[in-house]
Amino acid sequence: MPELPEVETVMRGLAAVLEGRVIRAAAITRPDMRWPFPEGLAARLAGRRVEAFRRRAKYMLMRLSGGESLLIHLGMSGRMVARRAEDLPNAPVAHEHFALETEEGIRVGFVDPRRFGSVDLVPTEAEERHRLLAGLGPEPLEEAFTPAVLSVALAGKRTPIKVALLDQKVVAGLGNIYASEALFRARISPRRQAASVAGARTVRLVPAIKAVLEESIAAGGSSLRDYVQADGGIGFFQERFKVYDREGLPCEACPGIGKETGSAGGTCPGIQRFVQAGRATFHCPRLQR
Repeated sequence: MPELPEVETVMRGLAAVLEGRVIRAAAITRPDMRWPFPEGLAARLAGRRVEAFRRRAKYMLMRLSGGESLLIHLGMSGRMVARRAEDLPNAPVAHEHFALETEEGIRVGFVDPRRFGSVDLVPTEAEERHRLLAGLGPEPLEEAFTPAVLSVALAGKRTPIKVALLDQKVVAGLGNIYASEALFRARISPRRQAASVAGARTVRLVPAIKAVLEESIAAGGSSLRDYVQADGGIGFFQERFKVYDREGLPCEACPGIGKETGSAGGTCPGIQRFVQAGRATFHCPRLQR
């Protein structure tokens, strides 16, 4: 599933081609994706001006004239691809379930083979009360997300810290890839009980979360399987993974697999993989404690 950096990257791409534009027409090719489309959605979008975009966790909100916002979730395999209508083939685009076109001929299509994505229309002033957004935790890239805030969220939690970070009520938008990467940077074991991270360890963890997300956004996200940017390009952060999907490879901070670490103690085992709450976790067991 696309995580925060991928959603942010797609949103910025859409904003670049849609903000200030008027939607000439919209089209829906099936009654539902994960959930039914709002009744009369295509007609309700026609003639609206795209005022602005906002991201909340892994959701995009396209704010429209008239006081409503189009809420978009990419799901597992969803892609929002923007092209000029004149460049599209005559045949229907495979797995495209929703599309809109501006007066200037820019066409944005929602392609989702697995149909876990969703689209909804919500009053802009009620965005935070939408059933998918209500109760979400703080945005990790905002200044309000501090070690003190994370400490409060982790206090008393007996789950492993990696599992706690995937709880969208603890921190919004953080997913499996970036939780593993942030914990490595903070030198915190993904197995450590979340409550024990509250306090001094969050001083390392919060900056690590922010840094890995910002670096991924700058790289256009991580392209694994289905994810592409709004212009059809791919992201490159997967080339900078330090632990994720690197099972059996040396840790960049260790001297090499099987070598003694000197004063640090122990032998470097290389990056290891195990499963937590049904998700793959990657870590360096020597460095992350």
